[in-house]
Amino acid sequence: MDYWVIIFFSVLGAALGSFLNVVAGRTVSGESWWGGARSKCPACGVTLGWKDLIPIASWLILGGRCRRCGKPIPARYLLVEISGAAAAGLLAWRWGLSAALPAGLAAVFGLFLNALTDLEDGYVFDVFTIAMGGCGLFLRLLPGGGSLLDGLLGGVAGFAVIALIIFLSRGGMGWGDATLAAGTGMIVGWKFILLTLYLGFMAGGLFSALLLAAGRIKRKDSLPLVPFIALGGLITLLFGPGILAFFNIFPGPPWF
Repeated sequence: MDYWVIIFFSVLGAALGSFLNVVAGRTVSGESWWGGARSKCPACGVTLGWKDLIPIASWLILGGRCRRCGKPIPARYLLVEISGAAAAGLLAWRWGLSAALPAGLAAVFGLFLNALTDLEDGYVFDVFTIAMGGCGLFLRLLPGGGSLLDGLLGGVAGFAVIALIIFLSRGGMGWGDATLAAGTGMIVGWKFILLTLYLGFMAGGLFSALLLAAGRIKRKDSLPLVPFIALGGLITLLFGPGILAFFNIFPGPPWF
């Protein structure tokens, strides 16, 4: 039965990844992604049918090209769908059917969405970060969702860390990153948001060092931060309790 749960959430994660691709792309371009808006080929603009919209499978079957015009479909679509499937499947494996699972999914896919807009446009949209905070508030009001105080402290802690960096760096980061950290902190709590930011900064620093050593970027070049925060969030949600236990720290509900 556990395997079926993992498979179900992996398929759900792939579908969510496909949806987030659309939301991110249309938000950046200023188009509507809700209501009756239909998916279209990014090259020729033809409306896509259901055969073209099966997560992962359609891209592979079509060889990464539009069925109508034959133009390449960006590999980003496939990568995000695979990432979504892997993330949701791993979260289901880690937490099972518990109150922690919807919270973990909300945090990870909220971070993924903002990572996509950051990669595509270098911008974090407040509407998405506010939605994450509202989602965290809602989940914490449900039975087993954890302490509301922990969520509020998580929001304050996440915002404060980024705000301090903005102040010390004199604008080296944007306020969208601060609201994102606040929204994520509302979902995961103050201990997990601090660990998320730490792991995200470490991952970003290591990646930047590797690119510098390879001569791919210069010292003053900037990289999008949110994808690394998203990676830090996923690692935290999978291994955070064990990492904190090493320091005799209990993460608190719902992260038992």
